[in-house]
Amino acid sequence: MNLSVDIVIPVLNEEDTLAQCIHNLNNFFSSRSDTHKINILIADNGSEDSTLDIAIKLSKQYPNVNYIHLTQRGRGRALKAAWTKSSADIVSYMDVDLSTDLQSFPKLIEAIGLEGYELAIGSRLLKDSIVVNRSPKREFLSRGYSFLFRILFFTGFKDAQCGFKAISSKVIHDIIPLIEDNGWFFDTELLILSEKNGYKIKEIPVIWTDDPDTRVKIFKTAYEDLKGLLRLRFWGLNKVSRILSSKLKE
Repeated sequence: MNLSVDIVIPVLNEEDTLAQCIHNLNNFFSSRSDTHKINILIADNGSEDSTLDIAIKLSKQYPNVNYIHLTQRGRGRALKAAWTKSSADIVSYMDVDLSTDLQSFPKLIEAIGLEGYELAIGSRLLKDSIVVNRSPKREFLSRGYSFLFRILFFTGFKDAQCGFKAISSKVIHDIIPLIEDNGWFFDTELLILSEKNGYKIKEIPVIWTDDPDTRVKIFKTAYEDLKGLLRLRFWGLNKVSRILSSKLKE
């Protein structure tokens, strides 16, 4: 199995962490015997520091590294732009702090390339997952959010927000253009729309180390997530299902 795999790293003002992230990724993949063609795409979404300059330098240093620059912010917006430009067999993304142990990444690729799944996601909420240094507040909110979307949509997956995902080119074509959110809710919307329209998702336990310097505004993000869930529950999901159904009939 020789697949082309694009890894997107969405970044916003990450001048202190970006270079080390790319070095670690390339060291990891160069040490493996996999024959996959790995490309890394830095997706800068509105940085105001030297992140873009560093991305440009890294693209010259490593032949498998490229970058895009967006003037507007939003992780979802960055992922949409990067993924829809990709021609790879499998696209993925991970957080720039590499909170998730990279040893789990090949399992994402195997799930799609060998096992027939359309999406593969890292999970911090499975029995075999290991979570390090997470505060009780973040753990409570994460599990509470998981409980909420599972009650609303009866999903089979538990962790929607782990920054460690891979999807097939079919999902890019079918689902990504129909996602409305451009921020943090993008991940949840992607998974719910995919699962409820018949796309198979594999959830993989990971080792995850909390970043004490995370810039995620927890309560603001929770509010936006709640609005997104209500939108999907009352009209968004049905709207997408109708669009996909009509495409199948064409």
